[in-house]
Amino acid sequence: MTSGETGPSMQTPADTWHLVLTPPQPGTMNMAMDEALVEAVEAGTRPPTVRLYAWAPPCLSLGHAQPAADADPDALRHLGWDLVRRATGGRAILHTDELTYAVVAPEAHPLMAGGVLPSYRRLSRGLAAGLRALGAQVEADAEYPAEPTLGPVCFEVPSNYEITSGGRKLMGSAQWRRRGVVLQHGSLPLTGDIARIVLALRITHGTPSEIEARVRTRALTLSEALGREVDWSEAARALADGLAAALPVRFIEAGFGEAELRRAEALSAEKYAHPAWTYRL
Repeated sequence: MTSGETGPSMQTPADTWHLVLTPPQPGTMNMAMDEALVEAVEAGTRPPTVRLYAWAPPCLSLGHAQPAADADPDALRHLGWDLVRRATGGRAILHTDELTYAVVAPEAHPLMAGGVLPSYRRLSRGLAAGLRALGAQVEADAEYPAEPTLGPVCFEVPSNYEITSGGRKLMGSAQWRRRGVVLQHGSLPLTGDIARIVLALRITHGTPSEIEARVRTRALTLSEALGREVDWSEAARALADGLAAALPVRFIEAGFGEAELRRAEALSAEKYAHPAWTYRL
């Protein structure tokens, strides 16, 4: 459903969540829409929500605490790619030919109990169930030792309970907790060259070709994992079904209410498109 549809109703059981499917948006609006959902869940005007979306045009997103100097503005302009800073942590992700998910829920919800890693693990099991339904052989319960030197690319290294296939990272995720609400973002590359991101980064350790080779060795797209192409709609339905079955919750499809959409537009212009946010580090 699109962002122009009727807003949420709270006359639903506690185990019923909203599923929001939105058309592709610029990076600033995508981040603003997720924060608007956070505020709505915080205010109690919306139940826990999963949003599935895409990006247009392609966009490089920086993690909350990542230096803006990792991005190459000249290269981004040449490529026609946008730049945005996420509210969640982690390192740079190129959002193109992908499905992105956002989970927004109260921190007090049982599925979010125990802190970041336990909730991360529960959500990963649901996402993995959806990918397995598509035919992918994936792992979601692995723990990984911290690497002493981290480059600027999120998909270079998997984190604990992230989803991998054949030991290569398939989904990158990050979580943020604010005023009693959890936001978890995740990125599922569907197709294309997983190492394209290097074109938009300043590489200070090693060479671009070395980073590209490492990313291709350590990460892959869903089409590589399956040996076939999967479009956004098929992937979205599979992930939604996997989350619903594994968590378990019941999804009701819902759009953005008018007030939520106005708030997202304001956040996009005043925060996520503002240099004070993007270049704050």
